[in-house]
Amino acid sequence: MTDQPAPAPVRLVAPVSGEVVALADVPDQVFAEEIVGPGLAIEPRSATGGTDTVVQAPVDGTIGSLYPHAFAIETDDERTVLVHLGIDTVTLRGEGFELHVASGDQVTAGQHLITWDPDAVAAAGMSTVCVVIALQGEPADVDRVAEPGQQVSRGDEIARWR
Repeated sequence: MTDQPAPAPVRLVAPVSGEVVALADVPDQVFAEEIVGPGLAIEPRSATGGTDTVVQAPVDGTIGSLYPHAFAIETDDERTVLVHLGIDTVTLRGEGFELHVASGDQVTAGQHLITWDPDAVAAAGMSTVCVVIALQGEPADVDRVAEPGQQVSRGDEIARWR
């Protein structure tokens, strides 16, 4: 029996600019209790103080599940990163979201995937927080680089998944 070397850590970058929020503070029990995996969240804000409308890939990989409000990217070593834009935004039925990729597309970290309107989401009475999850990951295997309250820009490293 040969020991397999551990896969290299997956570097997760911020898909949106804004303020890092602890998952425990996300107004959705599934995310807050890390039921689907560990991660963090970002309240979208642009450098000019408005909301950030561009959503980028947090990792290199292949687009798996893709909805206007959420997507999953599978990395080459078969780890899946989920990004969910806002809470309960599925009820908007795609209104205010524009997809720039399709399921099955190869993407690179930092690639523009979705344009959305967080202000419209907020006007509909929904949270605009963007959740980034190491789907089915173990909490001990995810090292958060960004901390709650920290401002991040799209493309900044926010976590490493070992």
